[in-house]
Amino acid sequence: MPVNSFGNYPMSWKPDLSRAESPLYLALAELLEEDIKKGILQPGTKLPPQRELADFLDINLSTVSRAFRICGQKGLLSSSVGNGTYVSSDAVADKIFVCGKENPKLIEMGGIYPHAEANLKVQQFAEQLLKGKDSLKLFSYAEPRGTKKQREAGVAWFQKMGFHTDREHILLAAGGQNALTAVLCGLFKQGDKIGTDYVTYPGIKMAAKMAGAQLVSVQYENYEMTEEGINYAIQNENIKGIYIMPDFQNPTGHIMSSETRKMIAEISEKNDLIVIEDAINNLLKANENLLPPVAAFAPEQVFCLASLSKTVAPGLRTAFIHVPRKYHPALDAALYTMNISNPAVLTAVVAGLIENGTADEIITERRLEIAKRNTIANKILKEYLSPSELSCPFRWLLLSEHFTGEEFEICAGKAGVEVFGAERFTVGNKPADRAVRISVITPSTAEILTEGLERLKKILVRHMR
Repeated sequence: MPVNSFGNYPMSWKPDLSRAESPLYLALAELLEEDIKKGILQPGTKLPPQRELADFLDINLSTVSRAFRICGQKGLLSSSVGNGTYVSSDAVADKIFVCGKENPKLIEMGGIYPHAEANLKVQQFAEQLLKGKDSLKLFSYAEPRGTKKQREAGVAWFQKMGFHTDREHILLAAGGQNALTAVLCGLFKQGDKIGTDYVTYPGIKMAAKMAGAQLVSVQYENYEMTEEGINYAIQNENIKGIYIMPDFQNPTGHIMSSETRKMIAEISEKNDLIVIEDAINNLLKANENLLPPVAAFAPEQVFCLASLSKTVAPGLRTAFIHVPRKYHPALDAALYTMNISNPAVLTAVVAGLIENGTADEIITERRLEIAKRNTIANKILKEYLSPSELSCPFRWLLLSEHFTGEEFEICAGKAGVEVFGAERFTVGNKPADRAVRISVITPSTAEILTEGLERLKKILVRHMR
């Protein structure tokens, strides 16, 4: 029994370990996870101080610390120096976005899936390639690092973004998520911390969980990390790196200013901070609005990831990674361990599309189609949408006090529209925005998009009365 009496003591969590059979730290971790998933501990709940909980349970402080650490690595808890430990805002949110749901009555506007009709040029090029005299080699193992021609294609791809690199800095991965996972598993170890935006791409959460790394929400202003926030996270949270998506940030659609890009580059060089720059949406921006990636200002600190899934075709599971020289061996080994080699057919198709200019044609067509759809969205939901350029494939729909993102996601589902609430994207213990992300590019036609938007507007208007 504990020395102190806690009978009437106000604690947010009073677990019962009286029937624990496994090692106490595992039993406590399992009980904590169970109570979070059952809703007994709600997202944002502040847990008792570890020493206080240890006293209550009459166990060692180290036992509580190990249990909290396990749940933290699973993304269930978030903590910061001086603020305590909280149940993460996204602890019970679904982080896996399933595509292609076979439900004809549901208008899919949750996942971001470019429509298949635009893949015709990719299909035509692939058919020609497979008729070539050396096409049988495309079904053999490929060069793990990519051929010189393929890495030169990566150099050309980054050059379109205003970033000049060379093929010795380029590695290939089997898509953007594969690249992201390889960077985290190859460069970070269990317990390392990575700073992110307060809402971020869910794929980084899954990759961090696999690597055993912990994501930390960096202080921000106007949707951008601040210099003070990054420095605070370095000094007080001991972050080893940061993850950013400067162009059409997922889920807000925000475009990072040139000043912030340069600031992040300077801080990363000064503090030897690893920057993971996700440039997946960069080339969807209009050419006249392109800003150089952060990698252009700090090429030996920044991993710049660029896949073709959103710009050319989702099925081309190929990504180019600009890799700082000192980290090249570690990432090379991680990619080899994960993939052995990249699919030869896909890498050959990607390199060919870039070399002959077809990729540029497809990107131009996608921009025009997305712009048409955003024009429709702005007309129907203008007063609810966070501002973004017309070529952004998704929008951040801001809600009234009548809804949380999760609640609106449920209401939209009942109305036959799939959207994703802010809880899915939130990092840390800050309450999730009252918002949902909607994809304007996923519905197969403009007419279906219009119908989906009208259904969402009816929900919003009905609850404003």
